[in-house]
Amino acid sequence: MSKFHSNYLLTMKDIVRDGNKILHRPTQEVTIPLSKEDKETLICMMNFLKNSQDLFLSQKYKLRAGVGLSANQIGLNKRMFVAYLTDEKGKEHEYTLINPKIISHSVSMIYLPPSEGCLSVDREINGFVPRYERIKVKGYNIEGETVVVELQGYPSIVIQHEIDHLNGIMFYERINKENPFKLPENCRSLS
Repeated sequence: MSKFHSNYLLTMKDIVRDGNKILHRPTQEVTIPLSKEDKETLICMMNFLKNSQDLFLSQKYKLRAGVGLSANQIGLNKRMFVAYLTDEKGKEHEYTLINPKIISHSVSMIYLPPSEGCLSVDREINGFVPRYERIKVKGYNIEGETVVVELQGYPSIVIQHEIDHLNGIMFYERINKENPFKLPENCRSLS
């Protein structure tokens, strides 16, 4: 049985750090409908994101603020993640996605200045990470229902970052190796 039940307080000590092999391997599909254990784990992960964005709780438990968390970031080889964020217009987004796949995307790309961050990466990484401006993602929600989510801007960046985690790709692997600040032609800053 997993320790990540819904009442478990996930903290930074539970976050797998860069260098661990699990972060560099594609994750395994999750059986639908979800087991009680997988549901509890996802609730626990979402609670971490909400706690990490709460000023009092993040200081009390020494949490780094996060907007997304994938199962492999807590050591589980499962294709599922949670995201909790506010977009550029101040709208709150909350996603729990299981076995997600990008089914379509825009040609236009965006990037987050100065760069992206990651709960699993403790060092500062400079460079632009080009992402699709708009994506359509198909997967399952926590109840096992098929969902299709259309995202643009900041939410699109966050979800692509998490899907990359599930595919064993770290954000810094998307930065141009020769010139970290070089971008594709059709890429603009998210601002």
